[in-house]
Amino acid sequence: MDAKATWKHGLSFEGWASSGFTVNLGAAPEVGGENDGFRPMELLLVGLAGCTAMDVISILEKKRQQVTGFEVRAHAERANEHPKVFTEITLEYIVTGHNIDPEAVKRAVELSENKYCSAQAMLGKTANIQHKITILEG
Repeated sequence: MDAKATWKHGLSFEGWASSGFTVNLGAAPEVGGENDGFRPMELLLVGLAGCTAMDVISILEKKRQQVTGFEVRAHAERANEHPKVFTEITLEYIVTGHNIDPEAVKRAVELSENKYCSAQAMLGKTANIQHKITILEG
């Protein structure tokens, strides 16, 4: 796996990964940026949400759960001092579907947390990660 950040101007960069995709990276105006792209730490949080979401939906499909909608929301708190690492992260799994088995969802989240999600394993070294599950009928 390879990645790079190519400087455009100021604190604006284009991020690239070996998958061929690109993303704009930027910074807030209060630190000299132009608010023109993802903050790098935001991308880490999006990556975490995506990593665990892919695990959980894959497991729920294998368990033949009738999922009609699925979302993982991630909220993080950061240290006050540099480096401002994540210290607390809450992952909320919102599963919408028909007759969803709460135990199946709980097990899928546990498997992602303890076995499959490399982003969660890595970020869990510095942050306390909490999980919340919400199941909606529909």
